[in-house]
Amino acid sequence: MTETSPEIERATEPLVADIEQQLSALFRRARSASMMMARRVHPDLDAAGYALISQVEFMGGAGVGVRASDVALALGLDKSTVSRGITQLEGLGLLERVGDPDDGRARLLKLTALGAERFSAFRAQRQTEFRAIFSRWNPEDLSDLGRLLGHLNSDLS
Repeated sequence: MTETSPEIERATEPLVADIEQQLSALFRRARSASMMMARRVHPDLDAAGYALISQVEFMGGAGVGVRASDVALALGLDKSTVSRGITQLEGLGLLERVGDPDDGRARLLKLTALGAERFSAFRAQRQTEFRAIFSRWNPEDLSDLGRLLGHLNSDLS
């Protein structure tokens, strides 16, 4: 980590405070949106379940499946928390455990046909909503937003 001068710290203090306030507002909206998104996929799904199903879909693309331990690592959760979520998602018919073709002892997680259908339909709707919001933005701002969010996510990990 590099040292900063007191002058730079004073100059950036209000900028950092503004960013913190904007991120707090974004996080509040994201928590609320996660609950709404979860309910759209299944009426009994909670935000944590939505995060799990989303991560399984993202990591286990093309229906191959993903190990629960990899999902736990990606989400920064312990295995027991993920295991409880998996059990809930299985009970809702959205997720299943299948054999790992590369390791007969291991099990992989993948979306069921119902889970994939509901998640895909919701994701298409969400992307339509994002396109409508971002249609008012210029391409340079969109590029900057993507680049800066990637940078922030990298620094936060």
